[in-house]
Amino acid sequence: MRATLRAGRAILGTLLAAAATLALMPAAGTNASSGQVSLFEDDVGLLQNPVATLQELRHLGATTVRVNIRWSFIAPDPTSRRRPRFNASDPNAYPAKNWAPYDAIVRTARADGIQLMFTPTGFAPLWAQGANPQRFGAHYDPNFAFMPSANEFKQFVHALGRRYPSVHIWELYNEPNFGEDLAPQGTNRSRVLFSPVMYRGLLRAAWGALQVTGHGRDTILIGALAARGQHIPLIKVRGLPGAYGETPPLEFLRELYCLNSHYRPYRGAAARIRLCPTTARASRRFRAQNPALFRSSGLSVHPYPLGKDGGTPPITTHYHNPNYADFSQLPNVSRTLDRIQRVYRSRRRLPVWNTEYGYITNPPNRSESFVSPTTQAFFDNWAEYLSWKNGRLASAMQYLLYDPNPSVGTPECGGFASGLVFFPVAPSSGGCSAYPPGAAKPGLDAYRLPIWLPTASTRRGGSLTVWGCVRPARYAFFDTRQPQTAQIQFQRGSTGSWTTAATVTFTNPSSSCYFTRQIQFPASGSVRLAYGYPAGDAGLMPGIPGTNFSPLVPSVSRTVAVTVT
Repeated sequence: MRATLRAGRAILGTLLAAAATLALMPAAGTNASSGQVSLFEDDVGLLQNPVATLQELRHLGATTVRVNIRWSFIAPDPTSRRRPRFNASDPNAYPAKNWAPYDAIVRTARADGIQLMFTPTGFAPLWAQGANPQRFGAHYDPNFAFMPSANEFKQFVHALGRRYPSVHIWELYNEPNFGEDLAPQGTNRSRVLFSPVMYRGLLRAAWGALQVTGHGRDTILIGALAARGQHIPLIKVRGLPGAYGETPPLEFLRELYCLNSHYRPYRGAAARIRLCPTTARASRRFRAQNPALFRSSGLSVHPYPLGKDGGTPPITTHYHNPNYADFSQLPNVSRTLDRIQRVYRSRRRLPVWNTEYGYITNPPNRSESFVSPTTQAFFDNWAEYLSWKNGRLASAMQYLLYDPNPSVGTPECGGFASGLVFFPVAPSSGGCSAYPPGAAKPGLDAYRLPIWLPTASTRRGGSLTVWGCVRPARYAFFDTRQPQTAQIQFQRGSTGSWTTAATVTFTNPSSSCYFTRQIQFPASGSVRLAYGYPAGDAGLMPGIPGTNFSPLVPSVSRTVAVTVT
């Protein structure tokens, strides 16, 4: 995400004469993504307290945690314009204290059975940035990356690969179509995109580094593209050639593959200025020269609803820009990828990974464009169901566990508040919307036990499809070696007791957390999931104080109203 924005309880019973048992597996269907990864990111929490943060993510059932590895956080003398004399490919040549937070994350994740996705990216140390960014009006700042050296980046990734042999999922760079991560986005008065040229070089460098450090068979993703942007010529800032603008992701993607808006290879001068093949014969060597573009494990995107559309649901179809990659436009991302591959006679159908996603809530962020905490939970479950239905999507993503510290006195107040837990300290003034500091939002339970009913009304005697996920059951099975069960519960009307409509059983640690179930409900009422953690299992206790967890009381999902007429 942009650098400027960063910084459960029920009584069990029975409904029918006998409760049905269902193996925890996805429903049959060619489009369902049974192996979808439960991906999570909270870099601040991980760096400040990796043990507690990873403990809570295990408690919630996240299988993979994304970690941005900021180059200038680890490099020696990052604020110097003079390159220090050291072997940048050797991890032991870097300051040990700079590796320490990431060493702790890797060590703790391994103990918890959590996979890591490492994203080596800018910010770039000043000595690895362009020789004279002032002539473009840019800032010399290690918190950005202006014309970063591909060769220096290759050595940094080489050091990463050597130091962390147990990491097997890599994402090469973060939001290269956003100017604060990679600049300048455009040259020639912003009429030619330059960031895809730089990113192509960075990809080639990082790919090579991972191949020679024993990670050639790992999952390696490219892209991590921000969802929107502006068509060239980019917005001009005085003295800047669109350096810190944002390029629409699919426009960036075509340029990355040296294709124009009609999906035809650039030729002649247009190709030369983009460092692309200038002839058809040269284009035939393009695949071999850029293995990351054709042999990677997938393309990752950040399909946030932001700005004035921050409160839009995941199926919104009113976006008309075909170059965007909002969540509702992810099928178009897949089609674009396939079309690009076919230009170069490749039959690869690259999976699409969602590696940053979430809904900002109001409170604490006072903007009208954001959603209530209850709606956040609703939209998150809806998006995950749609992800599961789309066989090309490899991951379901939640960005942030904790909300960031509210920016008191600024218009947005709560900042990028897509977390599942409110920031633990109340605002120091009355300018922000009131919120219970440190309390769990409804989204915490919704993430742990997602539930969705594609249709919530039926005639008497008809059945409804209940889709869901028992996310923590995987870890509970690993800990206890015992089958894990959850209940689909029903409440008649609005005040009745909760009774069990069906039981789902998890018996295979390598299977999906997802299930579907056809259930006849006897009347209108509410449906939810309930799951009880193994009593006394310290490995599944929450790591974050105040998350209201007791092994004696089952966790429950959000409730869904059903209508039977």
